[in-house]
Amino acid sequence: MSDLIPQFETLPLLWLPLGIVALYLGIVIVLAEGINRLTSADGEVTRKIVHISVGHVILLAWWLKIPAWIGIGASAIASCIALLSYVIPFLPSINSVGRKSLGTFFYAISIGILVAWFWTLNKPQYAAIGILVMAWGDGMAGLIGQNFGKHLYNVLGMTKSWEGTLAMAGISFLVTCLILVTVDGNIWQTWLVSLVVAIAASALEAISKLGIDNLTVPVGSAAIAFTLSQILS
Repeated sequence: MSDLIPQFETLPLLWLPLGIVALYLGIVIVLAEGINRLTSADGEVTRKIVHISVGHVILLAWWLKIPAWIGIGASAIASCIALLSYVIPFLPSINSVGRKSLGTFFYAISIGILVAWFWTLNKPQYAAIGILVMAWGDGMAGLIGQNFGKHLYNVLGMTKSWEGTLAMAGISFLVTCLILVTVDGNIWQTWLVSLVVAIAASALEAISKLGIDNLTVPVGSAAIAFTLSQILS
């Protein structure tokens, strides 16, 4: 719980890790904006570049041992910027999907929720699972479904493709496996948890509207991975 409270005596030690994170995010935004403004690349492509790349911030926060209160504060600031960008489109590479969506806002909120939850438990791997399943799984599902989706189905008034859904499941499984194998080792529980997470994440992505999958997928995936790991351990 103390990780949620600023420890001011440690602030000087945080400048380097915070600088690394800020530099990484700056590079991502500048590259995406450059591609969006200076090339004829589809707006959805640049948005997915940001979507996938920003997810790696959770790994930087984990590896650099950035305190939870900083992650939560950054999430709140990013949420406000995301909402403002819908009113004043100063970052078109973020909100260029051509449809009503609060996905970027939910993305930022999900990071704050997962950091607050799993940093205090000293289990940051589950926050990483949730965010990276959403970043890579949902990101690639959108790109593959949009460009290669030939076999369509409808759910709750939305048109999805089996190609996109299978991409979501496969990448979610791979992401979860890689993280759990790194932390817990190559044990049977890792494969079972990863399979269940992949199925659940694909289902949540398929039924979520208006960008709320950027909240339901990461929080749901992390919660399932953590709960199952506790039950099976």
